[in-house]
Amino acid sequence: MSPTSQPLHLAGAAAAIAAALGLSACAPTVQTSGKPDRVAQGAALQQCETLVQVFRHEHTLLTSGATQAAGALKMAGRDVPGHCLVKGTMHARKGTDGRDYAIGFEMRLPRDWNGRFYYQGNGGLDGNVRPAEGALGGGPVTGALMQGFAVISSDAGHTGAQTPYFGSEPQSRLDYGYQAVAKLTPMAKALIATVYGKGPDRSYIGGCSNGGRHAMVEAARGQAYDGYLVGAPGYRLPNAALAQLWGAQQWAPLAEAGATTQHPMVPSARIPDLSGAFTKAERQLVANAILARCDALDGARDGLVQATQACQTTFKLDTDVPTCAAQRNGQCLTPAQKTVIAQVFSGARTRSGQAIYAPFDYDPGLAGDNWATWKFTNSVALDPLAVGTVFSVPPGPVDPLKVDVDARLPLFSATNEVYRESGLSLMTPPGHENPVNMARLRDRGARMIVYHGVSDAIFSAEDTRQWMRRLNQALGGQADSFARYFPVPGMAHCSGGPSTDQFDLLTPLVRWVEQGQAPQAVVATARGAGNAGGENKEVPASWSPNRSRPLCAYPTVATYKGTGSMEDAASFSCR
Repeated sequence: MSPTSQPLHLAGAAAAIAAALGLSACAPTVQTSGKPDRVAQGAALQQCETLVQVFRHEHTLLTSGATQAAGALKMAGRDVPGHCLVKGTMHARKGTDGRDYAIGFEMRLPRDWNGRFYYQGNGGLDGNVRPAEGALGGGPVTGALMQGFAVISSDAGHTGAQTPYFGSEPQSRLDYGYQAVAKLTPMAKALIATVYGKGPDRSYIGGCSNGGRHAMVEAARGQAYDGYLVGAPGYRLPNAALAQLWGAQQWAPLAEAGATTQHPMVPSARIPDLSGAFTKAERQLVANAILARCDALDGARDGLVQATQACQTTFKLDTDVPTCAAQRNGQCLTPAQKTVIAQVFSGARTRSGQAIYAPFDYDPGLAGDNWATWKFTNSVALDPLAVGTVFSVPPGPVDPLKVDVDARLPLFSATNEVYRESGLSLMTPPGHENPVNMARLRDRGARMIVYHGVSDAIFSAEDTRQWMRRLNQALGGQADSFARYFPVPGMAHCSGGPSTDQFDLLTPLVRWVEQGQAPQAVVATARGAGNAGGENKEVPASWSPNRSRPLCAYPTVATYKGTGSMEDAASFSCR
């Protein structure tokens, strides 16, 4: 599960778009916190190479500290300003499995600091210390480090060589679930105070996929941050992974018998090839049918379905897609295919009808390669390892096409004398079914921005929307005073798909926390040919390569004004 999240900052072009949109085209930016909270004040870097000798913190060992010149690290071809790179470990120990464990981390501390701290939540099963750049998007043009934040990144307590077998080691499970964040946070703030002569005025945490889960879990458990940037949160990661196994078992009878493909992580290994169950041509057929029924619901036939909720009741798979009268030819679906597709989109269930995970939204992005990778490859290559080794008590191997899903589900809630905390407990935010605990976070002025690609194939955007609905109910119908949700039509898991997937939600989050300005519309751009953050090959050729759209805070929808360029965010408003 990818670690990415989103940027914009395309210099003058972005500024012009934002000015044209004015953020008020969708709704006025409003004051929500009585008076603006304290704006962070920066400071200059005071030391770097000496930190290894002078910094002391419980259970912490700094292994290096070195000044990085401007340009030593680049983002989208741009020089990252000069900074101090610090590397270290926390809580080094010998695991019950005989392996050496520690929470590895790096911090990048800008020479010209803006007074803010950013915890970079990484993706997947962690296991690697990724560069602490605070990347923000599908094609990152900026990041928290580029913007002047002090940034930390970690491996969440285990190395890649141990992935996913770290899940058999009890403490390593807990570190991955939530304890690494809790241990690193006070240490990072203390290191910042040592480097700059003052601690951070404001602290932010963010990430996408498992990184979004880290942020959401911290919001429920530690509440040590002022701003939370939560992307595609796999906040029910065990359920989502088990739903993948359930889905693989539904797809398998439709796929070519005996077909195999290369394992994505082990080139010498082969795994079942399920892609024949729902081919690229057939997925494009369904995507076109969704567009035919739903594209104009937002007032513009532009290849984007903005009115996601309306589309779920308008589009009918059974009648809007031709049924094959004979053999499959890419222009129809068989009755068996329609049954399985409808079941998968309705959400995995046990044989008795108990929901395992959430439904998924019909969206044209299902034609994309990332959607197929998650449904047909990762479901038999990656998810079985997480389900069997990290989330179950006791851990053990899982055959994705043979496992009894009904029998596996209770193992997520189980404990024993070795694993005293269940997989669900260590992975999910406490109280997510009724998040009344978020009231404490709201009341002290913290804020949360959540975003999710509507065509995410592993973590359901509908699951995130339902959490937002529960949050609103728990906060007496006033959740938007604390948290806002920005669905991204067409976007796949954290990036990609036929979408405008390049945006910066960190800057609006900072304005909300520190100046009381709640975001309602945020400009997003496509990453067509020539994009500085990397080209998204799934941007349709008919689009302008830098098409822009407003991302609208739910439940408002980006709606065409009736005049103006279809390629310009200024032609749309959030209604």
